[in-house]
Amino acid sequence: MEDTGEDPTIFTAHSLPSDPRFLATVTNTYLGTRVYHDTLHVSGVYNGARGDTHRAVLPSPLNVQLEAPTGTGEQLTKTFVLDTNTGSFLHTVEGPSFRASQCIYAHRTLPHVLAFSVSITRLAAGSWPITVLLRSDFSPHSPDLELHLGPDFQGARYLYGHTLTPEQPGGLQQEVHMLWTPVPLALTLGEGEEDRTWEFLTVVGGSQAEVHVCLAEALQLQARGALYTAHTQAWAQLWAACGLDVEGPMPLRQALRGALYYLLSALPQPGAPGDLCQGLSPGGLSNGSREECYWGHVFWDQDLWMFPNILMFHPEAARTLLEYRIRTLSGALDNARKLGYQGAKFAWESAGSGLEVCPEAIYGTQEIHVNGAVVLAFQLYYHATQDLQLFREAGGWDVVRAVAEFWCSRVEWSPGEERYHLRGVMPPDEYHSGVNNSVYTNILVQNSLHFAAVLACDLGQPVPNQWLVVADKIKVPFDPKRHFHPEFDGYQPGEEVKQADVVLLGYPVPFPLSPHVRRNNLEIYEAATSPQGPAMTWSMFAVGWMELKDPQRAWGLLERSFANITEPFKVWTENADGSGAVNFLTGMGGFLQAALFGFTGFRITHSGLTFDPMCPAGVSGVCVSGIFYQGNKFDFCFSQGSVAVEVTAQAGPWAPLLEAELWPSQARLPLPPGVMPESQGMCPHPQGAHSPYRTQGLLPLLSWPDTEVTPVAEPASSPPREFERRHGRIF
Repeated sequence: MEDTGEDPTIFTAHSLPSDPRFLATVTNTYLGTRVYHDTLHVSGVYNGARGDTHRAVLPSPLNVQLEAPTGTGEQLTKTFVLDTNTGSFLHTVEGPSFRASQCIYAHRTLPHVLAFSVSITRLAAGSWPITVLLRSDFSPHSPDLELHLGPDFQGARYLYGHTLTPEQPGGLQQEVHMLWTPVPLALTLGEGEEDRTWEFLTVVGGSQAEVHVCLAEALQLQARGALYTAHTQAWAQLWAACGLDVEGPMPLRQALRGALYYLLSALPQPGAPGDLCQGLSPGGLSNGSREECYWGHVFWDQDLWMFPNILMFHPEAARTLLEYRIRTLSGALDNARKLGYQGAKFAWESAGSGLEVCPEAIYGTQEIHVNGAVVLAFQLYYHATQDLQLFREAGGWDVVRAVAEFWCSRVEWSPGEERYHLRGVMPPDEYHSGVNNSVYTNILVQNSLHFAAVLACDLGQPVPNQWLVVADKIKVPFDPKRHFHPEFDGYQPGEEVKQADVVLLGYPVPFPLSPHVRRNNLEIYEAATSPQGPAMTWSMFAVGWMELKDPQRAWGLLERSFANITEPFKVWTENADGSGAVNFLTGMGGFLQAALFGFTGFRITHSGLTFDPMCPAGVSGVCVSGIFYQGNKFDFCFSQGSVAVEVTAQAGPWAPLLEAELWPSQARLPLPPGVMPESQGMCPHPQGAHSPYRTQGLLPLLSWPDTEVTPVAEPASSPPREFERRHGRIF
């Protein structure tokens, strides 16, 4: 089942994985399934009360497998392909006389539509009929929905119903309506026909009217022969607008592409309505049934592990995730009140209401660090977009203020230490519960309160004095003898840790650390972290070693993540032994951050986007295209010899002109929008050509000492300028 080609964007095999959990997924922001699976899920549709709530199972009409008829006497070759360029899964059966293909996809521009097509092509001279079989096990039943068959509509079958049990007592049972094209037992290319394609649709919505409208839209495209074309063009536009590639080992390139593909698959297309996105769960929409890990709930995984990547490429989608937190604020307020505190306590596991739905109370009560991750996402978004409307009018300020109020009511004053303590918590390291002063959690408290105060000033809101007092006086555990941060009061080096915890300080949590302390934290916790921990952990260790400019250590730790990637379709598992959640977007998110923020050194701050790039061992060049900052899009590429930045687009006249400042010289370069000639530039080919680089550098170049720098705004004959270092900020 190894990949047979050298294209990092296409994953090919001649047989399917023996474990069906590792099959490729096809999802968009509203619908999702695994290929050849009898279940599909709908965003935001849950069944079960409180801690039993889980994604409702809807039977999938896409669970159809193409089979060639027996007795043809031909030697047939089977191929299975996940094509990330087109967001499609293809199964092809080919012999000397014919080729039959099945293409399965979640439509990119029609998020209520899943589809598959079957094509038969005659390859040899002749006119005899060619028949292929379609095996389907569809049954219109669900353990989570009361379903009824209704009258056919425009050639489609109709199934409708509602969930059995609402999430909260007295809540509404959610409606689900589905239209689908019935699948025959066989399809035949007739005598004299050279090729033919059949398309089959599945349309899902919240009402009969909605599915009627959505089916009509799909049928209009189908009548023009443009249904699949519209889907692939949308994916092409998405890849043209963003990309991440390296000059390095093929497994790394494939891993980066696969992770970015699965994450983008879960997001709305730019310009699409954002209300379809009801948060991102660790396994995405392809998972979440009662028997599957995490049941489709939303954790800190969304805010800390997935969100930073999304923000850099797709700020509209990033905003939809924040809007999910805004919509569920009332549930978070209730969570805090039930625990006896003020403000908002976001659920450790959240579904539709924002009320706690974690089946085990200890996590919902103690893992309050989720609050800090939620506010950090709002903070990064604000720095990157300056979108005051979200905070002033759309509810963002209410979230930030409510979390600040929670922290101030949750801390306790210690007269002996003259510090605020946060007692009885569980840090990200879930091997330890009921601890006092988790250093990770307390620093997030500090960060949340500082941001709340800054945001209040920007919005013209009063700043309660208590916010600043608590931020200044909260205890941050530190061992002055060993020069490291104990995970919590009483932690001893060597105690086993489940996952990344203290090593998240510095990145992704903004907290200044000396190189000596950063190194000690990494060394101590690397030795203590369980090898059975979840996939995202080693990526954060890799980021830390990249900060310290140790390419060998960084690569060794990044390579440990590869144990969580299953072949042939690059589906991530939560744990290295294949257990836990599959299509584990959390692990992919951590891995992407290692490249997007580790290789580049990007940090989103209040004063700009700082950078300090470094190629890990075995990588000679990196190119990130379509980065968003302050209404600008730019490409950032670097190798061992140079750094190249080009602003490629501006959202409008309101977007500020960017500048790059190099440190420590403090020299500044303007970054006006440039036009790159077709034959020049260092950026990935939008369709993933074999080499991601072309020959000429972009302008302006931000370079190493003694390297010429020629800004776009100056003629080529301008005198060269020299700089001492290769790091700085874009602002």
